Amino acid sequence: MSRPTPAQIAYGSATVVFTTLAMLLLTGADAGPKVAVIALAALALGLLVASLVRIPRERADAAARLPEQRTPAHAASAVGEHSLHG
Repeated sequence: MSRPTPAQIAYGSATVVFTTLAMLLLTGADAGPKVAVIALAALALGLLVASLVRIPRERADAAARLPEQRTPAHAASAVGEHSLHG
């Protein structure tokens, strides 16, 4: 299982908070089992939203490449491009 990205955590957390507040305000639940059901429903929706957040394709491709797979020529050219001692 892969680690969640910051975007997944942010979207999932925001979904849980806003869904919980909206359902509590709309239903008028004040205590007891109704609040527990609302909290569980909001948590399930937050997990669903977090799992549907996609990682952009170029980041996924870059993350898949390991430093050992890069050629020394590519590494040398990258260093020369970003050097302040031009």
